[in-house]
Amino acid sequence: MRTVAEPGYRGALEIPHALSKELRIIRTLYWTLWFVVVPLCLALIFVWGLTPPSGVDQAGFWGWIESAVREQPVPVAIVAFTLFEMALWAARHELPFARHALPPLRAGIPETLRGPFERARTLLDEADGILAKHEKAVVRDLSAKEREQLKGGLDDLRAAMDTSPFDEETFYDSLVKADGEVDVRLRPWRKSELREYLESILVAIAVALALRAFVVEAFKIPSGSMIPTLQVGDHIFVNKFIFGPAIPWTHARVWTRMPPKRGDVIVHAFPEHPEQDFIKRVIAIPGDKLEARNGHPWINGWEVPSCSVGLYSYTEIDAAVPKHEGDLFVEYLGDEAYLTLYDRATGGFPEYQGPFLAKPGEVWVMGDNRNNSHDSRMWWGGQGGGVPFENIKGRALFVWLSVLDGRIDWSRFGVPVMGRPRVPPDMAALQPALDKCLRNKPPIEKTTPPPPSAFTGQLSGSDRNDPPAVGRP
Repeated sequence: MRTVAEPGYRGALEIPHALSKELRIIRTLYWTLWFVVVPLCLALIFVWGLTPPSGVDQAGFWGWIESAVREQPVPVAIVAFTLFEMALWAARHELPFARHALPPLRAGIPETLRGPFERARTLLDEADGILAKHEKAVVRDLSAKEREQLKGGLDDLRAAMDTSPFDEETFYDSLVKADGEVDVRLRPWRKSELREYLESILVAIAVALALRAFVVEAFKIPSGSMIPTLQVGDHIFVNKFIFGPAIPWTHARVWTRMPPKRGDVIVHAFPEHPEQDFIKRVIAIPGDKLEARNGHPWINGWEVPSCSVGLYSYTEIDAAVPKHEGDLFVEYLGDEAYLTLYDRATGGFPEYQGPFLAKPGEVWVMGDNRNNSHDSRMWWGGQGGGVPFENIKGRALFVWLSVLDGRIDWSRFGVPVMGRPRVPPDMAALQPALDKCLRNKPPIEKTTPPPPSAFTGQLSGSDRNDPPAVGRP
């Protein structure tokens, strides 16, 4: 036998070691299920339910709510998670397995008194906290008689809770008396239940906004420029901390870790219209010369190696040409291996683009859907342009939701944006060829571009890729 002191009451229980371990497992599962998994799922369903289908915008107050949820899903999800958790906490004694998972009552107390007994514990803790924090104010504002009455009420409640055998009537009388004394004597320093709820909600909102501003933000993929890595309707989380947290409403960062690596998938403000957010893959970093031959990138005179996977097809519902197919490749750049698509249904891209120079303080980006992407090659009237460091918002993490026309694609849940690539379930026939390409990935020295000094004909900063001065941010 071993003695296990359960938190929240005086004394100890004699519990066998095996039973103690079993209780710990039950309690862990109980708290994880009801106060992590369930509120998280409810919050995600809540956000999904208030996210309108693609291309549908309702008018009026309901449309405003849907628009707010679509634009700020992470803060809304955190607030919803907090509200659901508060509701579950209020009903914690009625939830399945609560009787087994919550700390056992002392001997002699019926299970029906669990709620009042915990209320008594909370009342005593609250009173002790107020007296410790506001001792001088309590002594100043309460007379000696009032302090004595308060102390007597709290002492009587403690005694009634510890009395053996337990007297239910005495306990209730002491709880009512102590609750009245605390409410009357300590009211100026006591938080109301409404205030506690409001503070919890405000804290949740503050945490959500801080996370969104400095750590992680959610974005929705509206177009097919990153197919097959990202699908239309994917909702992704973006790490805003990785390149240095930006100071809101400024172009400054607390610290900087620039530039991103070649192969990073970044979210950035579109240089021509900074109010728009783009997501692309970094191909060239400062000093690099970038060229594109039939959509395939060349860096500093070196062709980025790739491996053919096969014929890939997809559908864009709202596009002029809904059915697309193209050649799928695995591209190797540094330590990254990722999928690129060369769509046969789109045209307008010349066989050769460039040469472009990535100047200091910027990176050049391309979409993984190479023939269906408005990226660095096409900006500024086709002259090309890079992404300034200050426009970079963060690096893509993973897909947390994928919704298209009101339908959830569960196969996309948790799909990493970077890391080992994979094809969608409807293209599973290509998986063996993809696996072969990944197994045959060249060594790192074969996937790293040569430095700029290794090629000749280096461009100056004012040559081919310099966009027009008019309208440039």
